[in-house]
Amino acid sequence: MEVTKKRILLKDYVVGPPKEADMVASTETVRLEVPVGSKGVLLKNLYLSCDPYLRTLMNRPVEGQEESFFTPFNPGSVITGLGVARIVDSGHPDFKVGDYVYGSTGWEEFTLISNPETLFKIKYTDVPLSYYTGLLGMPGLTAYAGFYEICSPKKGEYVYISAASGAVGQIVGQYAKLLGCYVVGSAGSNEKVNLLKTKFGFDDAFNYKEEHDLAAALKRHFPEGIDIYFENVGGAMLDAVLLNMRDHGRIAVCGMISQYNLEKHEGVHNLFCLITKRVRMEGFAVLDYYHIYDEFVETTRKYIKEGKIAYVEDIVKGLENAPAALVGLFTGRNVGKQVVVIAQE
Repeated sequence: MEVTKKRILLKDYVVGPPKEADMVASTETVRLEVPVGSKGVLLKNLYLSCDPYLRTLMNRPVEGQEESFFTPFNPGSVITGLGVARIVDSGHPDFKVGDYVYGSTGWEEFTLISNPETLFKIKYTDVPLSYYTGLLGMPGLTAYAGFYEICSPKKGEYVYISAASGAVGQIVGQYAKLLGCYVVGSAGSNEKVNLLKTKFGFDDAFNYKEEHDLAAALKRHFPEGIDIYFENVGGAMLDAVLLNMRDHGRIAVCGMISQYNLEKHEGVHNLFCLITKRVRMEGFAVLDYYHIYDEFVETTRKYIKEGKIAYVEDIVKGLENAPAALVGLFTGRNVGKQVVVIAQE
């Protein structure tokens, strides 16, 4: 059976903030079956995850520049990201037609995966499948690994999270509260600040756009200093945090969204605080923690079923609206985890 599928391509390398015009919709005729003799699987994509890291894959490659953990996009190629899909044909003995999976897939209606070993089979369907793009997917595992494995948290510690209403931050804050920490987050609108305090149970939160002195704002919220900083922003925010860290504090460097659209990254000036305060700052990639994925899912699903974790998604319907959804991440348009719905389950 042949069908015409919709897909989203990268039009050209991106300079500065991404624009909808940097991506283009296209169609392609495909057969809804895996090639004869292949051990691949054919996916019908249901939900796509919009994540800030996708912007870093749209840059023109520069010799000597740091490499990404993911394969950069080429102009004219289908954009790829994480998503939830249903298998509609399979040549692999471990994957059956009808199985739901989570992993890397194309921004298109159907995707042929030649190495399905990279996919995670979805074990539990008693929660919304879209949660596997966020709370039970890469953002959730990032929060879990970054907080528990990198930060080595203890009850009663002071925790600060930037970009706290996003897909990762909202989960980190709730893990910290469940452990008995004091938690403050920052976000870019008063609506999001209110969400942190009323929906996610943060002890306090502030709108960083209304603060003229970030270091003073952090001092106001953490008069005794910060034990743990979950870093999602970089730049001036990281500089301000370094001044407010407590001795032997820990910083988990998850992302630096303030830098992704800059051709020349901003410098950080207060790194000497790492020495004087004996602070440990460690970058990490979720790819290194897939071995604890099952533990993470079991723990987090239990919290969901017990009503101990709240979760907010920003749902956009239609593959054609995926470019606008991605662009919106960098203007603060989304509230919660940005998800694109392609098809019904």
